[in-house]
Amino acid sequence: MTKKTIFLSLAAMAISVAAMSQARVGVKGGWNLSNITTTSGGSTEDAKTLSGFNVGVIADLPLVPRILSFQPGVFYTTKGTKSEVGDKNHVSLTSPYAKYSQNPSYIEVPLNLIGKLPIGEGASLFAGVGPYFAFGVAGRNKYEAVTVAGAASGSSDIKWDDDTPFNNGDLNQGRDKWKRFDWGGNVQVGAEISNFLISAQYGIGFAKVYSGQDNNADDKNKNRVFSVSVGYLFGGR
Repeated sequence: MTKKTIFLSLAAMAISVAAMSQARVGVKGGWNLSNITTTSGGSTEDAKTLSGFNVGVIADLPLVPRILSFQPGVFYTTKGTKSEVGDKNHVSLTSPYAKYSQNPSYIEVPLNLIGKLPIGEGASLFAGVGPYFAFGVAGRNKYEAVTVAGAASGSSDIKWDDDTPFNNGDLNQGRDKWKRFDWGGNVQVGAEISNFLISAQYGIGFAKVYSGQDNNADDKNKNRVFSVSVGYLFGGR
């Protein structure tokens, strides 16, 4: 091994140690607008957007200080969709009102690569991209109906199948169940000011959400989530 190689190796180690010494952890949460694709092309209908939330922890691991970071996290997040027909305030014999929502909750692990643009002392703009992996843990189906004869409403727990990447032996698959495992990609933009974060993110699901649906013929029934979040990173910059 030449002196040049030794020097470069030591320099790389020093840079890595210096970067990791600036690693930070933080908390982050915000508002979700979720939907599920309804067409072969993967588009959604605005009227079916469902409001929800996300909350979790993140780590910011500098690869190039103040320029490039790896940012993994663990979040509790809601997704889903709704359908609504009729006007609740103008019900008639021929025009009843009905609303149905599906609101699954996941533990989600995003693995984002974040590029940063310093814009002053203690402030930067950033953009990021990366995959996410999610595991369904809870959720509710809710319905409400209003007719000239009266009103009715109710809810039930979402049913999850056992068809995960580690087990595909669930014999009771069907549309009345959701796939427990979801995965996809995130894109986000935002700003960091004195360790405070604000960001907007769009999550694109690559897996169909309903149990028993494994074909790749179309892009129907996949999660889409737009999020606006705020957070705080503990530690120095």
